[in-house]
Amino acid sequence: MRIALAIAAVMAVSTAALAQTAPVVKAPSGSVEGAMDGQIRVFKGIPYAAPPVGAGRWAAPKPAPAWTGVRAAKELGAACWQPVGSTSIYADPPPRMSEDCLNLNVWSAKDAKKAPVIVWIHGGSLVTGFGGEPLYDGASWARQGVVVVSVNYRLGVLGYLAHPALSAESPDKVSGNWGLLDQIEALRWVKNNIAAFGGDPGNVTIAGESAGGLSVMYLMASPLARGLFHKAIAESAYMVSTPALRDSPFGDTAAETVGTRLAERLKATSLADLRAMDAKTITETAPKVGYSPFGTVDGKVLTRQLVETFDRGEQARVPLLAGFNSGEIRSLTVLAPPTPKTPADYEAAIRTNYKDLAGEYLRLYPAAGMRESILAATRDGIYGWTAERLALKQTAAGQRAYLYLFDHGYPAADSAGLHGFHASELPYAFGNLNRLTPVWPKPPSTPSEARLAEAMSSYWTSFAKTGAPVAKGEAAWKPYDGDAAYMAFEAAPRAGQHLNPGAYALQEAVVCRRRAAGGMPFNWNLGLASPPMPAKATGCG
Repeated sequence: MRIALAIAAVMAVSTAALAQTAPVVKAPSGSVEGAMDGQIRVFKGIPYAAPPVGAGRWAAPKPAPAWTGVRAAKELGAACWQPVGSTSIYADPPPRMSEDCLNLNVWSAKDAKKAPVIVWIHGGSLVTGFGGEPLYDGASWARQGVVVVSVNYRLGVLGYLAHPALSAESPDKVSGNWGLLDQIEALRWVKNNIAAFGGDPGNVTIAGESAGGLSVMYLMASPLARGLFHKAIAESAYMVSTPALRDSPFGDTAAETVGTRLAERLKATSLADLRAMDAKTITETAPKVGYSPFGTVDGKVLTRQLVETFDRGEQARVPLLAGFNSGEIRSLTVLAPPTPKTPADYEAAIRTNYKDLAGEYLRLYPAAGMRESILAATRDGIYGWTAERLALKQTAAGQRAYLYLFDHGYPAADSAGLHGFHASELPYAFGNLNRLTPVWPKPPSTPSEARLAEAMSSYWTSFAKTGAPVAKGEAAWKPYDGDAAYMAFEAAPRAGQHLNPGAYALQEAVVCRRRAAGGMPFNWNLGLASPPMPAKATGCG
């Protein structure tokens, strides 16, 4: 009897151990061994491209060499080089950094077969961030039947530098957009490998927030990414004017000129000098001498300004979910101009800057309570306008589009003046309320917060599955088309129509006039920071 019991106990232990055996996936790129998180398989640090070092620095990525044997995929790969030391609520420095950073992470249910895929592109102004941030843990989405992939891509000067010498060595005679090309290479890896992890390469959703949302729009616009994804989620994206490679039709300094000036400030007399510079040094120095990364309109990777691509219907024709947050600028006050001394000063400046549009501007953003008006106008002119424009243009392209406003507050955020702050939707959309940065205002552990997170993550994952966001027992989210429908995420989801009437039309008129006049950027320079408004042009309000 004792022997039988002992044998049974050993068998039970062996069975439990077998159930948690490290998962191994044999993918075309090579076999990898991950780890289990309950019933979710997790694979970390899988290389999708060769290390961009040496001559590969500032070159298009090449597929990672295939490997033999089984590669360990239990630890995060290195993040791409980025400045550290920020004390903002978003600060979450990566454990390690390297130029050998083009890797990705995969979360997949143990029994996943032909499951929809979400490829997450992190934010951080194209300067910071990494796919392995705890906030982006994909286990919650994977438990809802989605295979999740988060990617690293080159950042800052290493990810977006354009320079005449770099263009000269390119077969297409263009440069810049290296980080965007990394994202495209990661999507190619997904197409070729994700079936081995239980994902469906024919049902891929690209998703990102802030600079990740900007990247989603770049991918929608780029001919090189066509066919690599089938739906898109853009959270707090910004459709700003983008530098062109060799000219400056909208006042942005040409990208090659920016690169030439940066090389001079770094005292680099040749491309070899730039490539010989230490990655940490060049990453930390470039922002100090005025370098800011953006995509480049080069005629190859990005053929036109984003606004023009979407106006012409040349973007990827895929279902879209897009939105913004009510308090975007509360945590990004650097984007807002200073508050004038008096309401009279505010009104006078707006009338000077906006001319015949000043009346509508002051109706929407009155001098009374001018600080709140400044925050709202900056939010609407950058993030609100972009989200609604995306919904309009995808609808016009014959695709379903879903618009949202995240207007949720909780004590820790509201008491800090951060109601609905930039990125505050992420813990709810991911279902990761307990995976925040060290100084992120913590949501309370209450049933209502858990319900909102469950609802949002359900909307997001159901959209990835079918192209329609649905959450059981919650408000029905209708497409934007027809009634300008949207979903407000407040204490609970609430369906609405005609978000912020007048705000989109005003900013669209501003952008339209600036585009017609030329010589000035579309966005950032808003309200009190606006140059004098150009005269009304044909087709512009």
